[in-house]
Amino acid sequence: MARKQVRVLEYNVIFVNEPEGGYSVYVPDLPGCISQGETFEEAKKNIQEAIELYLKEVDKELYEMTPEEASQQFMAPVRVHVYA
Repeated sequence: MARKQVRVLEYNVIFVNEPEGGYSVYVPDLPGCISQGETFEEAKKNIQEAIELYLKEVDKELYEMTPEEASQQFMAPVRVHVYA
């Protein structure tokens, strides 16, 4: 019996704390890949499932990122002063 090869991919995701409660979450590198959850843990689990489903349906050449490439990316807040 042939074994399936498993690849581990990493994506940066954005969690948005919603005013009515819970979190919305999306993946900038995967257009349209969004989810939500009542808690951070639920939102994280839901976006992991959404990514897995998304990747089953898209052209893998367009969206696969190696863990090495993903580890070179990071997000950080940048404060900008805008004067009116």
